[in-house]
Amino acid sequence: MTRLKVALTSVVVGGLALGTVGLSNVTATAGTTASATTVSGTQAAAAQEYRRGPDPTAQSVEAATGPFAIQQTSVPAGNGFGGGTIYYPTDTSQGTFGAIAISPGWTEDQSAIAWLGPKLASNGFVVMTINNNNAFLDFPDARGTQLLAALDSLTGQSPVAGRIDKNRLAVAGHSMGGGGALRAAATRPEIQAAIPLTPWHLNQDWSSVRVPTLIVGGETDIIASVGAHSEPFYESLTNAPERAYLEMEGQGHFVTNSANPTVGRYVLSWLKRYVDNDTRYEQFLCPAPAPSSVISEYRDSCPGS
Repeated sequence: MTRLKVALTSVVVGGLALGTVGLSNVTATAGTTASATTVSGTQAAAAQEYRRGPDPTAQSVEAATGPFAIQQTSVPAGNGFGGGTIYYPTDTSQGTFGAIAISPGWTEDQSAIAWLGPKLASNGFVVMTINNNNAFLDFPDARGTQLLAALDSLTGQSPVAGRIDKNRLAVAGHSMGGGGALRAAATRPEIQAAIPLTPWHLNQDWSSVRVPTLIVGGETDIIASVGAHSEPFYESLTNAPERAYLEMEGQGHFVTNSANPTVGRYVLSWLKRYVDNDTRYEQFLCPAPAPSSVISEYRDSCPGS
């Protein structure tokens, strides 16, 4: 049994402030949803705990795949983005799942971030890795627009729309796609989480973001150097309800483009904590890890602090 204590302020749905909602001492068991009051839309998503899968361990959050069997289906270009691949759990016994759209970076296609599809779907998410309309000409803001179009497609006309909770959505992306994730989060504050991976954007002020945001940087990145991109992005997230910055020791721009246990640990835990509000994963985010041969730096607001 887990005691969940949650406080919400300034919940916004479609630009309408819904006020303050609070819950305390809500009891939930694995595989169930806890609720102490009847709320709607984004409020409900944030005020309830959605547990999918067994209790996590240090080994399970770093594993390449999780406990759910998955399938995948291709999506043609159209509907505002360049097509992609949907990865989803086959299990229909545990209710709906949260969903995430992930964009590649400049010149890349979805293969650059494809490892996150099976990783996250097998841990209880519906995932769409997308291609951009134009891999060379689409800059970060265009990629942000396409990430939101992909979420709309997922929850609207996709073949797995019925498996998705429309109030539990997230965005992520690599490089210019990471800049796009920031733009998407600033544009649509009702999404639950954003994860920019070695992000690139000319704008350094993201104080408009009001979404829990995890930024992953590479210490030796010379394309989107952490000093010019990831670090100032993180420091500007002054209005995000939670924020964290993971910097990978001795790693460059493409550290997030292939399976990495440490990156996978924090990406999965962030999504579980903020998309599913699954407090079982808070232990992998807080307290912050000490610098090591893998992590050169970690900054955070620490969930719930």
